[in-house]
Formats: sequence, C-alpha cells, structure tokens
Amino acid sequence: MKILQINASARAESGNSTRLANTVTAHLKNRHPAAEVEVRDLAKNPLPILDEAGVTALFTPADQRTPEQVARISLDEAMIARVQAADVLVLGVPMYNFGVSVQLKSFIDSIARAGVTFRYTEAGPEGLIKGKRVYVACARGGVYRDTPADSQTPYLRQVLGFLGMTDVEFIYAEGMALGPESVEQAFAAAEVTIANLPA
Repeated sequence: MKILQINASARAESGNSTRLANTVTAHLKNRHPAAEVEVRDLAKNPLPILDEAGVTALFTPADQRTPEQVARISLDEAMIARVQAADVLVLGVPMYNFGVSVQLKSFIDSIARAGVTFRYTEAGPEGLIKGKRVYVACARGGVYRDTPADSQTPYLRQVLGFLGMTDVEFIYAEGMALGPESVEQAFAAAEVTIANLPA
C-alpha cells in the first residue's frame, strides 16, 4: 500500500488539519505496517498557482513549449504521477474564510488535467483517477458540519468525484477557535471516528 498525505495548511506542521491528517495516516500505518508513506507539505513545498503563464503552458502543444513552460508543466505532471501511484490519499484540509486554502486549490488545479485525470465523453465527464480511497481530515475554527456554511465538503466531494475518486471519508475536528477544551474535545471525537474507519 502507498499512502500519499497532502498537508494543505498554511501553518505546516503546527496546523490543526496537519495534526488530524497525521493521526489518520498513523492509524492506517498501524493497520498496514508495510505501507509506504509520502508526505507533501504544501506550505513548505508549494505548487504554483494557476496563473496566465500556467494556463498558456497547458494550452501550448507539447512540442512547441518553451523551456520555462516545460518546467512549469513538469511540476503538475510530477504531482499527478504521485497521486496516480498512491493507493490512499490523506488530505489535511483547513477552512479559511469558509473555503479551502490556496495551497489545496493549487493542488487540485495541478492534478485536474483534461485527457489525463479526467475526460469528456458522449455520456458526460469521466474521472480517470480510480480505485483509490481518500480520507479528508477537516479542521475548522467554528462548527460547520452539516450546515449551509460548509462549502468545503460538497466542493471536495464533487471535485474528487469528478476526477474519479468516489471512495471518500470525511473526518472532522471543529471548534478549534473556541478554546483549548473545545480543541481537545474535537480531537478526541475525531480520534474515535478514525479508530472506526474501514481497514
């Protein structure tokens, strides 16, 4: 088993979502001692945002790209290859201003590639990253789960599903901004959820 953990907190190791993702990965490693784990911290090793240069590189035929465009595209291709090679993805997801972090959005933009990770067919779009289990470790300052203010869960479920990843488990630690007691209660509840995750 290959586990790819993506930490998308701007706070790197000190982020609550990183702590939660670490707990998920440790649980999986305990269940599968031979599993290989790769961690990509997007705060320390960020992916470039999808700007004009990136879009231009994507829409330039491969044999006409400049060396700079080749280098830009290669960053996305390397990330796609890591995702394709993984059996399990663990995403550490903070909530910033009711949405996902720019770090996570850049990761999604990096791996969403027409003809590579999804394609359009006569029957509609088809995701090409299949056969993977995804654990989404969500840490939030307030309490948003199952409320209209939770834009993250439906967005991530849709975009992951669009890419073919439909076996998705969400783990929540909420109330991170409500004091130390709330933090510990949230992590304790999340650890119970993690302990009962499918093997």
